[in-house]
Amino acid sequence: MSTPDVRPRTRKSPQQRSAEIHDAAIALAREQGLSALTLRAVAARAGVVPGLVAHYASSMDDLVARTFRELAASELDDVRTRSETEDGPSAQLARMISTVLSSDHDDVTLVWVDAWSLGRGSAALSIAIDEQMSAWQSFIAQLIDDGHRTGEFRTDDTDAVAWQILAMIDGISAHALTRRTDAATFAARLAQACETLVGAPTGAIGKHLPTR
Repeated sequence: MSTPDVRPRTRKSPQQRSAEIHDAAIALAREQGLSALTLRAVAARAGVVPGLVAHYASSMDDLVARTFRELAASELDDVRTRSETEDGPSAQLARMISTVLSSDHDDVTLVWVDAWSLGRGSAALSIAIDEQMSAWQSFIAQLIDDGHRTGEFRTDDTDAVAWQILAMIDGISAHALTRRTDAATFAARLAQACETLVGAPTGAIGKHLPTR
């Protein structure tokens, strides 16, 4: 007569359970965007009942905002780290362009596109969007300031130029995602536009782009 395999259940700590739910939300958002983050969908991905998600997340709005904030901040950290490997502001700006327009960032582009739409109805998400857009603008502005100090760039309107470059990146990425085209094919044109905006010589940024 066989003996049933009775295994003791391991009760997970609140920290472990919260981390599982958080990880499930991150994975789901990467695959399907922020709009996929419903109570039932996150619960199914985490392998728990919806009530448990509701217990560990103060609200779905907060969970969506937290998920967006982490993904957006992680993207910027990646772009900043890659840019810092280049020598000089022109090369760093080129590295930023090539990195953010690569297909590797399509999942985060979808998250951003959803955030802009969903943020209209969520105060928590709207605050997170503003924080992350400001962080991006500050990063680009720093590159421009560095170029101004080295004499590579000649603009006295750093903040406005940084916002304009960010808007172009967002527009190209969103359009490419919607049209199912490769955003990287627009890198050279974006580099040319950036050269004009920051007051750099023609080709000063574009020459640092990787060849396709």
